[in-house]
Amino acid sequence: MGLERKIDQPFFKEVGEISRFTARFFREVTKPKQEWDEFINQCYWIGYKALTLVSITAFIMGLVLTIQSRPTLVEFGAAALLPSMVSVSLVREISPVITALICAGKIGSGIGAELGSMRVTEQIDAMEVSGTNPFKYLVVTRVLAATVMVPILSSLAIGISLYGGYLGTNIRGEVSWTLYVYQAYDALSYGDFLPSIIKTIFFGFAIGIVGCYKGYTSQKGTEGVGRSATTAVIVASLLVFILDLIAVQVVDILGLT
Repeated sequence: MGLERKIDQPFFKEVGEISRFTARFFREVTKPKQEWDEFINQCYWIGYKALTLVSITAFIMGLVLTIQSRPTLVEFGAAALLPSMVSVSLVREISPVITALICAGKIGSGIGAELGSMRVTEQIDAMEVSGTNPFKYLVVTRVLAATVMVPILSSLAIGISLYGGYLGTNIRGEVSWTLYVYQAYDALSYGDFLPSIIKTIFFGFAIGIVGCYKGYTSQKGTEGVGRSATTAVIVASLLVFILDLIAVQVVDILGLT
């Protein structure tokens, strides 16, 4: 019992601290005088940092998924359904989740390390002394930027992965771009696109909050900075899977599948 209590207490304490940090974010974001210049700057850097990796990964996902799925469909005489199957899989699940995981690794760790370095070098303390609100300037802008940019990156990943699927379809066959687009989009509906985009908003928010929390509360010098970056990736990735599970259940209950 004693060991279980020691294990559970840090976990629930962490959950409580993140909840308080999130509540403070919502209080600060509603206050006047937003830092729009810093928000736009963070949108640029967050999108720029992850764009190349997201694009390459999305293209490979679409290509590999198509190549791997084709033999099974051919075996059942359903090769014509390949564009439809690939498009539904990519739009509903694969592209949003993989994009969020990439952003958790790239963006979450970057924010954690950056804010962690500012904390241990007392830059955040200096901002508080000078009368600046460091939470609003550093945390609110980064969380909002991640919330905005992850859905945009996910939408871009969907388009690139569908093009990768088109190339994969033409490796063993010959399908025109017009026919491929018609078959791919004919199998899709707003019930596929809307939940996909909405859940990436929550993915981006979770990634931003976790990265900022880990960095903003970093301690123990340079060792703490590294730990903040590492744990930000782990926790953000876990939250992505949990939020995805919740989103799937909600969509199924609403009958959008």
